[in-house]
Amino acid sequence: MTHILPPPLPGIILDPIVRLALAEDLGRAGDLTTDATIKPGTQLTAHIRARKTGVLAGMDAAAYALKLVDDTVVFDQHITDGRALKPDDVIAVMNGSARSILIAERTMLNFIGRLSGIATLTNAYAKAIAHTKATVVCTRKTTPGHRALEKRAVRCGGGTSHRYGLDDAILIKDNHIAACGSISEALQRAHAYAGHLRMIEIEVDTLEQLAEALPHKPHAVLLDNMAPDMLREAVAIVDGQCLTEASGGITLETIAAKAETGVDYLSVGALTHSAINLDVGLDIL
Repeated sequence: MTHILPPPLPGIILDPIVRLALAEDLGRAGDLTTDATIKPGTQLTAHIRARKTGVLAGMDAAAYALKLVDDTVVFDQHITDGRALKPDDVIAVMNGSARSILIAERTMLNFIGRLSGIATLTNAYAKAIAHTKATVVCTRKTTPGHRALEKRAVRCGGGTSHRYGLDDAILIKDNHIAACGSISEALQRAHAYAGHLRMIEIEVDTLEQLAEALPHKPHAVLLDNMAPDMLREAVAIVDGQCLTEASGGITLETIAAKAETGVDYLSVGALTHSAINLDVGLDIL
């Protein structure tokens, strides 16, 4: 699949997230340190630099944070999201009010560090399966309130998304099956409920469950916690009838073997719930 870098998120999505982050930092009294030490009217130039190797993401949120603090500060982005970083790379240059830049600094760096960490980890997974047809996808295991940002960061790193939420596809999991009574009953109800544009995927743990599901024509099957040999057999049984997706504890050490079974997608919750922040900093010239 061709890796298409995502555009920045629109302001209507960024605005509530970034405002909340700034309000959390500024509290009731604003930046006491900057108010106490920096004279009004002081101007400066500052660089945002990479401290580690990685893949950049989160510049849309960072730029929006600075804009909300002070839209007169000039923000010149040198590297775009989705591009590789190496230590000391200048990501962006800012010119303007010292007070404004210092007030926005930590919020900007928090967005860039967190989201670049996700992009960097995703890129490692994507490279590990680049020799196969499979694509790595993220899940709903995201930071509450930050899902749009984090799923965009996955795309910057070379992955894509499973569902964005409960409202954009039908995914019948083991608990749904248990509550409904059977795989067959769950799929029959799903088809009766879904419109013609709604995808239906069902989770199966065994080849017997897969055999029960396929006659009901799901659009995709989620092959959960299957070893590579079982995955390979499952892909052969499906034989192109629907999309196949492997899931369950997939790591950097195991993803290649699972991708080589012929599955179409591999869902990895770790892309968003276990990514380590990428170290970035702000230097005043």
